[in-house]
Amino acid sequence: MIMTQGEFEMRVRRQESFLLAQDGQFLGKLSSNKYQSDSVMNEYGSYGSKYSSTSIFNQYGQYGSRYASYSPFNPYTSTPPQIILRGQAVGLLSSNEFLQNRLDPHQLIDWIHDNGL
Repeated sequence: MIMTQGEFEMRVRRQESFLLAQDGQFLGKLSSNKYQSDSVMNEYGSYGSKYSSTSIFNQYGQYGSRYASYSPFNPYTSTPPQIILRGQAVGLLSSNEFLQNRLDPHQLIDWIHDNGL
């Protein structure tokens, strides 16, 4: 589901940490809680499952394929997901080495833990 402006503003006010695709698709909360239903760490949830269409871990999906323009795993994309940390946009989740202020998606799990999420 594409996030509405109202939903985005509500998540920012609540100082949530999450991923947001460039097309407005919510891609999950940045949380180390693997039981939280909307966490990217929940391997059975909509945002952490390798089978979900809204997961960055679905290597065949538009948000996880190394060929998809909205995927952090596409080393050539200029439209990877935004990282929102405690309500603030802090950078991009991308394997594209030419982008400024990016976090390599292979380091996401460590980054989540390092930020106490």
